[in-house]
Amino acid sequence: MNIGEAARASGISEKMIRHYEAIGLLHPARRANGYRTYSPGDIAVLRFIRHARDLAFPLEDVRRLLALWQDRGRASADVRRIALDHVAALEEKARSLQAMAASLRHLAEHCHGDDRPDCPILDELEGRHDHCAESRRDELPALRAGDHPGDPLAGPAGGGAGGPRRRG
Repeated sequence: MNIGEAARASGISEKMIRHYEAIGLLHPARRANGYRTYSPGDIAVLRFIRHARDLAFPLEDVRRLLALWQDRGRASADVRRIALDHVAALEEKARSLQAMAASLRHLAEHCHGDDRPDCPILDELEGRHDHCAESRRDELPALRAGDHPGDPLAGPAGGGAGGPRRRG
């Protein structure tokens, strides 16, 4: 099948299929005219990738899980270790997000929200006041560092935090 048919069968966009091929997660055959052709096995790989990404696994973990899935002699302990490491990373991100929400909630509670121009939220963003606890501030660079299309908390199609990751 062609890439459009593969996209429909897998629930992954053509653009992301090309990306997964470019980074070596997928190796479709090529016709004589250079067009990709996708086998049922390729569709199974794409669906595996989609399910792993729906669980917010980073691409490097997807690569490792895919290799283990394709290795019938694998040890399930290896798969479990990857999954539990990912759970720990998700829990840490959740704690960081909760700390950021608490900081922002504190700032919002101290904003008059009326016609006055002064606003502690804007002051904090500008860096004029230190309303956020230093420990919370230390967590922000780690979250910003992961703010890219492959980030598990990036939201739909890597478009920023805002919900569960969509098939992309």
